Amino acid sequence: MQLELLPKIKSPADLKGYNNEELHQVVDELRNHIINVISEIGGHLAPTLGVVELTVALHKVFDTPDDKIVWDVGHQGYAHKLLTGRFDLFPTIRQLGGLSGFLKRSESEYDAFGAGHASTSISAATGIAEARNQTGKDYRVVSIIGDGSMTGGLAFEALNNAGYLRTPMLVILNDNEMSISPNVGALNTYLTKIVTNPLYNKIRDEIWKISGKISFGKKTVRTLLHKIEDSLKSLLVPGMLFEELGFRYIGPLDGHNLNDLVSTLEKIKDFKSPVLLHIQTKKGKGMVSNDRENGEYHSDAVKFHAVKPSQKLNENIKSITDNKFKAPIFQDVFGLLVCEVARNRKDTVCITAAMREGTGLVSYAKEFPTRYYDVGIAEGHGVTFAAGLATEGVKPIVAIYSTFLQRAFDHIVHDVAIQNLPVVFCLDRSGIAGEDGPTHHGALDIAYLKCIQGMVVAAPMNGNELRHLLYTGLDYNKGPFAIRYPKASSEKFDDHGQAELLPIGSWEVVRSGSDVVILAVGSQVYDALDCADQLIKEDMLCEVVNCRFIKPMDIAYLESIVNRFQQVITVEEGVRSGGFGEGVVAWLSNNGYKGQTKIISLPDEFVEHGPRKDLLDKCGINPEGIKHSILNTKLRLDIKV
Repeated sequence: MQLELLPKIKSPADLKGYNNEELHQVVDELRNHIINVISEIGGHLAPTLGVVELTVALHKVFDTPDDKIVWDVGHQGYAHKLLTGRFDLFPTIRQLGGLSGFLKRSESEYDAFGAGHASTSISAATGIAEARNQTGKDYRVVSIIGDGSMTGGLAFEALNNAGYLRTPMLVILNDNEMSISPNVGALNTYLTKIVTNPLYNKIRDEIWKISGKISFGKKTVRTLLHKIEDSLKSLLVPGMLFEELGFRYIGPLDGHNLNDLVSTLEKIKDFKSPVLLHIQTKKGKGMVSNDRENGEYHSDAVKFHAVKPSQKLNENIKSITDNKFKAPIFQDVFGLLVCEVARNRKDTVCITAAMREGTGLVSYAKEFPTRYYDVGIAEGHGVTFAAGLATEGVKPIVAIYSTFLQRAFDHIVHDVAIQNLPVVFCLDRSGIAGEDGPTHHGALDIAYLKCIQGMVVAAPMNGNELRHLLYTGLDYNKGPFAIRYPKASSEKFDDHGQAELLPIGSWEVVRSGSDVVILAVGSQVYDALDCADQLIKEDMLCEVVNCRFIKPMDIAYLESIVNRFQQVITVEEGVRSGGFGEGVVAWLSNNGYKGQTKIISLPDEFVEHGPRKDLLDKCGINPEGIKHSILNTKLRLDIKV
């Protein structure tokens, strides 16, 4: 499709002068351009395709950036980026040094609030609206929540507070029946009932039109009609949850009818109380099946939630074609293992938070539907739910992205750890998550789990060791057990391998040496081995240790090296502060070690988005970075001598 209007739009102000026909052309050009670019370079696709009409309508009606638009789950914002001066940079999205795949305040004045995690928009918008009151400014505030974010408890905490404050703001519920996986829970059923009960809205609209034609006593009549309307709500719409929370409910509206969206937004943009506009959209519109009856819609919307770069582009990325990346990724190995575990142990269940596909649980959910729980975007509830299961002898395996589990920290401490409940946490996307950037990098899990009393923290070097640690964790009954692994190759995995129960806190020497010891965590063991190969040319023999247990540490091994090595190097894919390396160095210092130590870790800053390998190279967490640290430390030792 030839782009005629879209490249000329430098800011949303350009939309103000467009007529109806031109606005529809902008919609078509946006949808086609997003599909073409993202299909080529990879990225989130289906979420933003469902809100193209809404995005155009918002920027047509509201005066951004003075008016504030707050998006939930920022991957809905690609069309927003294209209309706010980022058309030329759009092909760089999620690329190293390019546009973020999410909303980012430092990237544009039109990004009122950064969004990477879900269910935040109403809370943030309420704060922005109250700030308007505090500072005496005059602007409108719009929150768009959807793509499953209403399954998160934070959204309802915000609705409760905003309804109480009565601060003028607009919440748009983008109801596409989906998060990444199909929506679950009672709320989804509730919204479906609203959609299938249009009688209320029809009657309300008709009686309101009639009242407008009355030439006398209009105010009295409309007061009476308000009372009738309240009765209709109770009768025809189940619960009227949003109205009871203090919001004027409007909808449901067809989210792909641009004319209706613009007209409705114009009418409600200056309401003096909170309003919730409920729109119904199709995730992936323009690219996926629209058939909601036979499951094709859900299947395609999941498939195209995010897409990989085109094959042609993949061929130019060396890291993807390296032999060592041909092993299955950790997520796939985990999916195979939990099925294996479930066949062997009837006391196990799996829990995830709207991440069935991302955590590798699709096959498990199909084979063991009664032992699979998707709690929606509600990580805190998922953890406490697991704690309840554990009190009755069930063994919960909680599979949640490292960065998303941060939301449940208090639940891990109070509901699991304090009670010494045997819950197994499997943290996907630990370390650098790649193109999703700082909101998704699992940089903090070692630090935030290691500080919890009684928590065991482990990291497998490969897929086979993930099997050993999973079975070991399930066999451990003294308290919680966490296993972290990256979004990366598992290096090796034997489908028919046998599980080995590992002694808690044990490390493994994978290569013996006499000059320097490298204590490596997880997949960094392979970087350490590559470095050791290189240092043979420097007449240095490196001992490489697989520190598969981050907590507790292998104290017996640490005692053995106090007088054996002049250099101790630690390598981890996590932040330094509170991390594995600091724990090792503290122990060595307290136990008389006189040599040199070096911690290789992620920096004390938020790492931006880009290919995982490139980001690790930039941080020095690779064979060359380890080698450089060792040689620099050796140089200091030689000078000291």
